[in-house]
Amino acid sequence: MRRSFAVLAGVLLAGACALPASATGTAEGAGNKENKGNKGFTIKDPRITESSGLAASRQHPGVYWTHNDSDDGPYLYAVDSATGRTVARITLRGIGSPRDVEAISIGPDNQIYVGDIGDNFGGKWPYVWIYKLPEPERLTDQTVTATQYVVKYADGPRDAESLLVHPKTGRVYIIDKNEEGGHLYEGPAALSTSGANVFRQVAPVDLWATDAAFSPDGRQFAVRGYFGGVYYDWNDGRIKRRGRLDVPFQGQGESVSYSADGTKLMYGSEGAESSVQAADAPERPDAGSPSGEGGSDDSGDEGGTPSLKVGAVILAVGVAAFLGLRRLRRS
Repeated sequence: MRRSFAVLAGVLLAGACALPASATGTAEGAGNKENKGNKGFTIKDPRITESSGLAASRQHPGVYWTHNDSDDGPYLYAVDSATGRTVARITLRGIGSPRDVEAISIGPDNQIYVGDIGDNFGGKWPYVWIYKLPEPERLTDQTVTATQYVVKYADGPRDAESLLVHPKTGRVYIIDKNEEGGHLYEGPAALSTSGANVFRQVAPVDLWATDAAFSPDGRQFAVRGYFGGVYYDWNDGRIKRRGRLDVPFQGQGESVSYSADGTKLMYGSEGAESSVQAADAPERPDAGSPSGEGGSDDSGDEGGTPSLKVGAVILAVGVAAFLGLRRLRRS
């Protein structure tokens, strides 16, 4: 969705060019042999100009699913991370007209969940939608029948851009988008096409969230925003904050996905030929230390990591330039 915030992001983007490679969180030049789908890439398809969600395929190594935000249609794109090129466009059949598609996630049995959960009016729509479809076994342009679910929140309408599906239980979760910090909402044990599916608030989330994703084993989940991220232990739904994520600076940071093997976090952004950057996932399977290398432990981190220090300086300069104009709010 188009936001006034993108103006600020564009101003700050110039500062990102000065960041060292370690601060941008890229995995390039690491010198280690990486599995397919674990490296950053650029989306080449000119039809994809507002990539707002990202999900790693489980049955097609190296492929990531994405979609446009709005003003497109009922389409999903399978992008080969080795080339950045689209290898299939899926047209969803059996649903209404998508309104504000913000997120995508893959659950058990290779089921794709699409979150039409954004709200251009800041929480005015009485309901939003989730679409579910089987991931195609063959990657060709095709039409696939999807199931549409009506979603309401127990405490009233709200804007959201983060949809998570637990990889073991298949239960669906949403994190609302609030600059003061959002909340994790839990859906029913199984979504139903009969009536509305009521999502209930279960825990606070310490971020203005633009996307979130479960690790492939379901033991943790990562949440990203425009300028940073946090990750949590799942603990069977009794979430516990573990630390911060070194999110790469992007002009309009929109999406996040774990790589299929769980060793990387893939961060996406909007725009023509937008980049997807790879960073080590915290406590990843091949990590040699308890905290891994992709995040920062919250304990005793007053000074923060170098990348966060530099990012904080850039942010402070950008905010100062906009003081007196208006608060950071989405148009």
